[in-house]
Amino acid sequence: MSFNPSKLLFFITLVAGSFITISSNSWLGAWMGLEINLLSFIPLMMDTNNLLSTEASLKYFLTQALASAILLFSILIFMINTNMSNFIEMNFSWLTLIINSCLLLKSGAAPFHFWFPNVMEGLNWMNNLILLTFQKLAPLTLISYSLDNQFIIYIIIFSIVIGSIGGLNQTSLRKVMAYSSINHLGWILSAMILSESLWLSYFIMYCFLTFSTVSIFNLFKLYYLNQLFSIMNNSTLIKFSMFTSLLSLGGLPPFLGFIPKWLVIQALTKNELIWLMTLMVSLTLITLYFYMRIFYSSALMNFNEMSWNFKILNLKNYYFILILNFLTLSGLFLIFIVYSMI
Repeated sequence: MSFNPSKLLFFITLVAGSFITISSNSWLGAWMGLEINLLSFIPLMMDTNNLLSTEASLKYFLTQALASAILLFSILIFMINTNMSNFIEMNFSWLTLIINSCLLLKSGAAPFHFWFPNVMEGLNWMNNLILLTFQKLAPLTLISYSLDNQFIIYIIIFSIVIGSIGGLNQTSLRKVMAYSSINHLGWILSAMILSESLWLSYFIMYCFLTFSTVSIFNLFKLYYLNQLFSIMNNSTLIKFSMFTSLLSLGGLPPFLGFIPKWLVIQALTKNELIWLMTLMVSLTLITLYFYMRIFYSSALMNFNEMSWNFKILNLKNYYFILILNFLTLSGLFLIFIVYSMI
């Protein structure tokens, strides 16, 4: 692939837009950062050789533009009513509700998720990785500034339920990852109502695990479940890599993905939100089921594959993915470290 300086420029401004939002001390500055981020991501999404990516970028733009317009309107009302523009505690509950709804729409949380799986379906894995991870950072940071706990708990329930059930009948790996992300957003928001450091820790861990899983899908150009049958026969290491990445993302002990979920479960129990914790754990078992379905159906079948179906691997990239998978196995040791610190 040839070097494209314009793509690099847009990526730099995308990162800068999110950092402007995070470091801003006013709502107007935060809104400007979100707009810079949006206008930088649209050119990265578009591909002249793929009409689906152009359609996805248009859907993304229209949805984000709607959220931005309502967010700006709410910010102006807030500034007029309070004569202040900084992140102070909001006295208008309806205004907090509107602002949080706009930010949740930008992050793709349920029930504002209608655009998210469709946009994911039209993008390649690298753009999907940005959409699944970095694009959620700025909206989630702003949500943490204006939390309405009662409203957020409803959003948590919606995200956990829709993220779990929505991924069951999907044959597209991109849509499976989209609904998985919605489910993880429920966990991140539940961590957010408990502690700032807790939701940041969960988000960082989620980004790492998503990067590890998406790297495998991107290396072998996997987009649908039926493609796994031919890929899985290439190597036992490929089966192992897929197995550890998916189970870690699902939060099964003793993998790395279990650590943040375990910390959230402990925090919810200490804050007497046992009913919410029970609901979240029960529904997350469903997500673990469709993670297992991805691996189980293809890993247990072994048959001779025609030579033209094999792909020549880039060994450097593959070794890098193996290192990432080794780190996901380190969860067992981290459990003992965290447990000894508590």
